[in-house]
Amino acid sequence: MAAPKPISRLISHVILDLDGTLLNTDSVVSKVVKPFLVKNGKLWDSKKAHKLVGKTPYEAAAVVLEDYGLPYSTEEFLSMINPMFSEQWCNIKPLPGANRLLKHLRSNGVPTALASNSPRSNIESKISCHQGWKESFSAIVGGDEMEKGKPSPDIFLEAAKRMNTTPSNCLVIEDSLPGVTAGKAAGMHVIAVPSVPKKTAEFSTADEVINSLLDIRPENWGLPPFNDWVEGTLPIEPYFIGGPVIKGFGRGSKVLGIPTANLPAENFSDVVSEHTSGVYFGWAGLSTRGIYKMVMSIGWNPYFDNTEKTVEPWLLHDFDEDFYGEELRLAIVGYIRPEANFPSLESLIERIHEDGRIAEKALDLPMYAKYKDTPYLRDPLQQGSTTDGSQAELNSK
Repeated sequence: MAAPKPISRLISHVILDLDGTLLNTDSVVSKVVKPFLVKNGKLWDSKKAHKLVGKTPYEAAAVVLEDYGLPYSTEEFLSMINPMFSEQWCNIKPLPGANRLLKHLRSNGVPTALASNSPRSNIESKISCHQGWKESFSAIVGGDEMEKGKPSPDIFLEAAKRMNTTPSNCLVIEDSLPGVTAGKAAGMHVIAVPSVPKKTAEFSTADEVINSLLDIRPENWGLPPFNDWVEGTLPIEPYFIGGPVIKGFGRGSKVLGIPTANLPAENFSDVVSEHTSGVYFGWAGLSTRGIYKMVMSIGWNPYFDNTEKTVEPWLLHDFDEDFYGEELRLAIVGYIRPEANFPSLESLIERIHEDGRIAEKALDLPMYAKYKDTPYLRDPLQQGSTTDGSQAELNSK
């Protein structure tokens, strides 16, 4: 996560992108495009999805047609696919930190605009599904209202104009390279929140690069700070995952000296896509042993450069024996920090232990301790928002 560059004046207005910044639109894109491709004898390649980020609908359609060799014009493709997307707008979930940020800006009277390459009607439909969102914006600018979309600066300049402010007063928050380029070309300060994993280095033109909206620090830009961090932790809406413990790769014990549990991304794809990478904490239940404090990472573990996004819990307890085959259930209740790379294995181990100390202390607070009694930790059938049929790989001793 790159530190913010010094600014010469304080920010008074914020301009937000929508898809990939506030909303997890990627999950719906694959849900719609994948079956369409199958009907046309093609297979969806998730590795090509990054090509669609930051594009206008017309540009994105052209990319799909070219990549998969579909026998349609761009107009024909859009006429077929747009109704399928419209049915899914209200199924798009906010990205972690989106509701928190909008509520914070609105409650502190910070004028905020929404500027997206999507058509205005699509923007209106999407935000209408989320309580309080429409009222959070003093201006909304759609891509179809401008002659040129991002990376042209026009859409951001128009947003500033509608808020009656100058570009230098504005802070843009964007997930795509075209959006960052547009914001800088408009003479605005830009925070990049890359929606494509492991691409931080490509956003060097942004004034700051953060891992997710959970990591935004408004005070760095002269805006009112959040006041919801508690002893180095951020409370989040709890979520629950679990599965039987099986043998993993042993990296946690053998390399780090820390027995961690691995939950492969393919078994938890919905949960992994909904929750940003980073270090979290909560409670872990083992069916025959009890409930323990735990700290966990979600992501690619930059030091080891994982090729897949994983979930790796560390139960903060010394076990005398392995417990392969037992049911492991997790209640994730708080956030500590974004993923980070480390210059050495020793510094990584030191930071993991620090995360453990933070989690150990925080879980004694009543706001977190109450989740120890969550029925799911003892009976997974008691909690609806779980991941079914998955297995946990535990690198225990």
